[in-house]
Amino acid sequence: MNTMATGGSRAFAWQVFPPMPTCRVYGTVAYQDGHLLVLGGCGQAGLPLDTAETLDMASHTWLALAPLPTPRAGAAAVVLGKQVLVMGGVDEGQSPVAAVEAFLADEGRWERRATLPQAAMGVATVERDGMVYALGGMGPDTAPQAQVRVYEPRGDCWLSLPSMPTPCYGASTFLHGNKIYVLGAPIPLAGGRQGKLPVTAFEAFDLEARTWTRHPSLPSRRAFAGCAMAEGSVFSLGGLQQPGPHNFYSRPHFVNTVEMFDLEHGSWTKMPRSLRMRDKRADFVVGSLGNHIVAIGGLGNQPCPLGSVEGFSLARRRWEALPAMPTARCSCSSLQAGHRLFVIGGVAQGPSQAVEALCLRDGV
Repeated sequence: MNTMATGGSRAFAWQVFPPMPTCRVYGTVAYQDGHLLVLGGCGQAGLPLDTAETLDMASHTWLALAPLPTPRAGAAAVVLGKQVLVMGGVDEGQSPVAAVEAFLADEGRWERRATLPQAAMGVATVERDGMVYALGGMGPDTAPQAQVRVYEPRGDCWLSLPSMPTPCYGASTFLHGNKIYVLGAPIPLAGGRQGKLPVTAFEAFDLEARTWTRHPSLPSRRAFAGCAMAEGSVFSLGGLQQPGPHNFYSRPHFVNTVEMFDLEHGSWTKMPRSLRMRDKRADFVVGSLGNHIVAIGGLGNQPCPLGSVEGFSLARRRWEALPAMPTARCSCSSLQAGHRLFVIGGVAQGPSQAVEALCLRDGV
């Protein structure tokens, strides 16, 4: 089923896929050889799952996979050829997980791999040239972590790299050239752990020199913001604005803030009111699709999740309404594959089975 756009947003459409057999939030998603894999997450009982399912994109049918050896939610996943590496997350006891497991697609089974040096949830991962970089996370003591490790598949081992200047968990990471950019504003974590105040640090790791560079911090402190990179700029959108440390009377509130970092000039720009998002939102999906930065669903000032979708046209420098989500949700898992931005599971009235993708119309 396709929901087509109208007016200025007619380049976009929603594609609705068969619902997942298992409803879930904080599921881990990966795309491999024409299959969408959904692994673990929290089910209706609120506990981490070992359930693994895959959607065949050709036949639009779901298949059950061998269950995860370690039930977990909020894990990180990286595709390495014919295997999917799953690491970190939170277990049934609400504790961070050190176990690393690989799903071997051709054999339909799981194998254990070298564990993370330290148990962690909210680990950020980047794959480059067959190596997996794992950054930060939150340990059992709920403190943000600063360590950086790299996984070498041939030796099945983790090696330590220089630590991040600023510990963080649930960070947004972007690979650009030979650098990994880390934006420390946290996202929701499975298990409901909020940790400390949102981190505003913005730092880059040079993969060749193996050194860190501190860039100017985010201008505003916001939790549950959305982040994306496009055309040499990093965008930080919306979120829940946190009151300053000396403002005891202000409460967190939803914002439509847009802040942009120019990688070439090395500075942040806080967009004027006329270029803020149309809706105030937090805990939403964000991505870069069709020369637009898109913001999908989330939570706002309404009593239920938002279904609205908007896109910032990089060419026209303005926000435009895009076709609404078929199923309004927040706390969704997301994944970009080609011309599709998948929005998977999350919370509608409870954990959701919905699998939908915002697409460029020519590709639907």
